Amino acid sequence: MNIFEALRLSHDTQRGLATQLLDTEGDTPRRNELFRELKHELAAHAAAEERCFYSPLIAFDSTMAQARHGMAEHHEMDELVDQLNKIEPSSPGWLPHFRKLRDKVFHHLDDEEHAIFQLAGKVLSEGEKNSLAKAYEEEFATFRLGEMPINSAEE
Repeated sequence: MNIFEALRLSHDTQRGLATQLLDTEGDTPRRNELFRELKHELAAHAAAEERCFYSPLIAFDSTMAQARHGMAEHHEMDELVDQLNKIEPSSPGWLPHFRKLRDKVFHHLDDEEHAIFQLAGKVLSEGEKNSLAKAYEEEFATFRLGEMPINSAEE
């Protein structure tokens, strides 16, 4: 598996969770469970992706700007998650705010898959693509399994 395939697996999970969340209503266990799962997925993915994908891309002139942009979008998504954490899930304002997060996530994933992956494919060797995938999977698993510090207020 190369880095692009590894990242797409998490992208698919993020899209699925976000889509399922749109079908929830009010302060239900299902909404809370899906949102908690999405928050963990986004956080683990962003941390591992920044270390194992974007960081190496910053070394190349042709991918530096895109890598920085991708990391900036991670921070924008973090801010949207923080805003959602402050809104009661039963509030009528929760779903419109969630749609903003979903739209940002989908935009970010599309940018990566349709632009950044192509640029990265030109600067990374096959060996690098494979070794970055392994590093990403290890980092992601570490973060996903709860070893990543997550603000207790988010739970």
